[in-house]
Amino acid sequence: MGLKQATAITAILMAPLGVAESKDWSGEAELGVLKTTGNTEETNVNGRLGLVQEVTDWRNIGDFRSTYSEAEDQTTAERYRAELETNYKFDEYQYWFLRGGYENDRFSGYDFQSSATTGYGNRFLRWGEGSFLDLSAGLGYRFNKLEEPDENGNREEEGAIARLAAQFDFALSETSLFRQTLSSEIGLDENNVITESETSLQASVVGNLSLKVAYRVKHSSDVPADSDKTDTETSLSLLYGF
Repeated sequence: MGLKQATAITAILMAPLGVAESKDWSGEAELGVLKTTGNTEETNVNGRLGLVQEVTDWRNIGDFRSTYSEAEDQTTAERYRAELETNYKFDEYQYWFLRGGYENDRFSGYDFQSSATTGYGNRFLRWGEGSFLDLSAGLGYRFNKLEEPDENGNREEEGAIARLAAQFDFALSETSLFRQTLSSEIGLDENNVITESETSLQASVVGNLSLKVAYRVKHSSDVPADSDKTDTETSLSLLYGF
């Protein structure tokens, strides 16, 4: 396992220790195996850290992911992803959001992909403990850097985007949760549309430890040469909630 991957996984595992004493913060640390198709077709080690801070007027969200695999001393998959979002709550349901996303996927044809968006969100439905539907829409900017120049000699992709997103959480019981997320970033200056969907189910094993199975799809309508438009991930993980 590479040094960067070991560092990322260590940070994910140690992070709960730093926030466990705070009443405002909650989160989950995840470690498991991941089967991918698309630009990489491998069985990988994946780690994830999700954090949420809830205070009276603000909600702050962080999501950090790392995926790695190697065969015969050669790296065959390596990806790092970070998403940060802050919400200012107008009331119990409505909020303004500011979001930034960054992804470094060694085998995607990009050096990195990034975006920043801001807009309006509404928790249209909320019932029981842990069940809700969030819908949001906003505008922003995308900046990507290609590994190799395109047919016009450019290595940079940038332009205005519109972002649409939804998250549906449904507590099946006190110990199990179904979650569906969907987002689409639509290029306004160019035709590339990036759509991501993740479906997951988690159930408590003992205490704060849960078993999680998830299926994620990412589709880009315009990709670098020799890259696939669709990547899928199927994961099985142990999740520690705190």
